[in-house]
Amino acid sequence: MGSEGPSVVTVHVTGFKKFHGVAENPTEKIVTNLNSFLEKRGLPKNLVLGSCTVLETAGQGALPTLYKVLESAIADRGTGSSAQGQVIWIHFGVNSGATRFALENQAVNEATFRCPDELGWKPQRVPIVPSDGSISRTRETTLPVNELTKSLRKIGYDVVPSDDAGRFVCNYVYYHSLRFAEQHGIKSLFVHVPLFLTIDEEVQMHFAASLLEVLASSSN
Repeated sequence: MGSEGPSVVTVHVTGFKKFHGVAENPTEKIVTNLNSFLEKRGLPKNLVLGSCTVLETAGQGALPTLYKVLESAIADRGTGSSAQGQVIWIHFGVNSGATRFALENQAVNEATFRCPDELGWKPQRVPIVPSDGSISRTRETTLPVNELTKSLRKIGYDVVPSDDAGRFVCNYVYYHSLRFAEQHGIKSLFVHVPLFLTIDEEVQMHFAASLLEVLASSSN
């Protein structure tokens, strides 16, 4: 390590508001409360929580906000103390049928919404980014999902790697984020969480904090 110490990891997180069929989105609460939760718990020295944003549960309609928050991380990197370190995006989304946490390996260039998003859009078999080609095109995270999963399982969380983030808003946001990450030399990860009825809020808050800590330690 020498006198420099571990390199700084700046993590930005997003969650989603409620949507059709999910009256209370756990990710809205996780993201809203994460900063104060981490302050109480104490952060690793090399970890900075850059921003916490709750997105509209929408595809096209949420893009201006999504790109604003993605670009703000790049702007910060140019001026702030995290200039020498790594920038990681973590997007939390709910899978109401899930019983465990899932770290998503990839996103697919396909929007096929099972119901309209919160702004009324219901695409079917539409490419998310037409210039990327067909709807079968995938983009993968550069983060080591299997290693992260193992580390989190060791701590005691029920978590699995996943290759299918669905075709709804979660996958839509992840695809855009992975594309942006590739263009700007940063990293992106999508995490699906269950409802609080399945895994309670306190456990989910601890999981989110542990994920950030594991990312901070594995980035050095």
